[in-house]
Amino acid sequence: QNLVSCFGLEARCPAQDGGHGGPTEVGERPSATDQHGVVATVPAVGSNPTGAMLSGDIKNGAGKKAPGLVPRWVMPDAQDTIQPLKPVVKDYAWGIRGPDSRVARFALESGSISEIDPSAPYAELWLGTHPAGPTMLEDGRTLEEAVGEPLPFLFKVLSAGKALSIQAHPDKLMAQKLHQDNPEKYKDATHKPELAIALTPFEAMCGFRRIEEISVFLRKHPEFAACVSPDAKLQVFMAQDEETERFALRELFSSFMHCDPAISTEQLSIMLDRLRQEATAAYRHPHDEPPWERKAARAILRLAQQFPGDPGAMAPLFLNYLLIAPGESFFMAANEPHAYVAGEIIECMAQSDNVVRAGLTGKFKDVDNLVNMLSYTMGGPYIDAGAPSPTEAILRYTPPVPEFEVMIITVQPGERLTLPDLEVPAIFTTIEGAGFATTSNQEQSSNGEDTSQYSKLNQGRSFYLPPSAPPLRLMVGLSQRGPMKIALAHKNLHLDKPTSPLSGMHHESEVMSQSPYNISTRSPTHSGDEYINTVVSSDDLTQLNAKLQKQAF
Repeated sequence: QNLVSCFGLEARCPAQDGGHGGPTEVGERPSATDQHGVVATVPAVGSNPTGAMLSGDIKNGAGKKAPGLVPRWVMPDAQDTIQPLKPVVKDYAWGIRGPDSRVARFALESGSISEIDPSAPYAELWLGTHPAGPTMLEDGRTLEEAVGEPLPFLFKVLSAGKALSIQAHPDKLMAQKLHQDNPEKYKDATHKPELAIALTPFEAMCGFRRIEEISVFLRKHPEFAACVSPDAKLQVFMAQDEETERFALRELFSSFMHCDPAISTEQLSIMLDRLRQEATAAYRHPHDEPPWERKAARAILRLAQQFPGDPGAMAPLFLNYLLIAPGESFFMAANEPHAYVAGEIIECMAQSDNVVRAGLTGKFKDVDNLVNMLSYTMGGPYIDAGAPSPTEAILRYTPPVPEFEVMIITVQPGERLTLPDLEVPAIFTTIEGAGFATTSNQEQSSNGEDTSQYSKLNQGRSFYLPPSAPPLRLMVGLSQRGPMKIALAHKNLHLDKPTSPLSGMHHESEVMSQSPYNISTRSPTHSGDEYINTVVSSDDLTQLNAKLQKQAF
């Protein structure tokens, strides 16, 4: 306090307000950032006509550095600014272990954990208001308390080191029934459609294969055929139209899942011995076997290593096995079977944790309900690379459900970007690079310098954007060696323009228009379409870069 009064700084001590400083005055500017990225401000230095100051240096009115002074951080009104979040970490056994996991690194950066255990799995990072993992703000409030109500969506980062269970999520009616009949296992009475956006190459089994492919596998793999009843196999071979194909698919799946465990386990062992021998046999020309058949065989061997003795390792013979690249996504509607295999994704879903499992897991299996609830559509999911909105700098991933949509926003070095006034609660996390963000209305000092309050965005930091906050402005310094990317989730504001199919596993023709945002014709008060990407002029760029350099750690 003596140092503060001595050097004429407007600040409070940590004991008074938890480390956050007091109000600032016109002419103050950022000089450093704290561990949560809240930018410090200091009075303008009148003796320095350029206003230049080293990062972290705090000077008095005479322009002398105040040695040993700990700067106080400025926090604007909580309703008008982005607020750092502490997400919840889930350590499911299938998670990637130690610092190789993005979940672990993001959790450490956001303060959710104090250190990374190299031996521990870090599977999921939850950002939302779900009771099983409520996100906290730094002032001790839950995110739900800050928002005033539960969010309609749950935002996650997922790091899969091995396969998740064969599962599906119920629709609304089925979710209510499951919750009523078994509230201990199904704690939510709501559905759980979900969107997965790849951060790394991502492997997954999604939706049933077409009946023709399953017929090939029944003939090629006698061990698989031995786990299916003669009647179910006959239905598969005799199917001629969509109705009979769906019926045959249901009969096959039900027969396989209800197979005597002694038989299916024995047949799996025989299959594995044969596949290993074939894999080490003399060279076979690639044209001797279609790629999709080879991939299925390799996937079976891999899953059997992860889940010894589990017949679910044969799932690649009836589920589509796919690999998507970073930036690609797929939408999983209710009642569609899937199992994520490996990789890291951003995942957004309706706020529910209902999962009906049937294989590749030691958890509760509910085979009967899974068989009865599936839609039995065929073909893999539509792969969505996002709709430019209006440019490639902002990619919109909009599912055909009202609860959520996701934006992946890229800001190049030397650029700044302004988002619209969303008017709905939003959550965002930095998934690549670093930069700065503010919701302050742009202010200028007498010498024309931007005096807005900025937060540092490092990879892994997450923030809550209140609906009453001014538009979010993002910027990256010219000296940054790569772009910054953030993933932002909010209630679906483009339900009439989905970028994914309207229902489950269907053909691309069922995807509605993906036209980009029409900036010129939208009402200024309408949320969602007025994204503005501005490449600053050379003069502004020099000033912007100097400002960001001063704020850098």
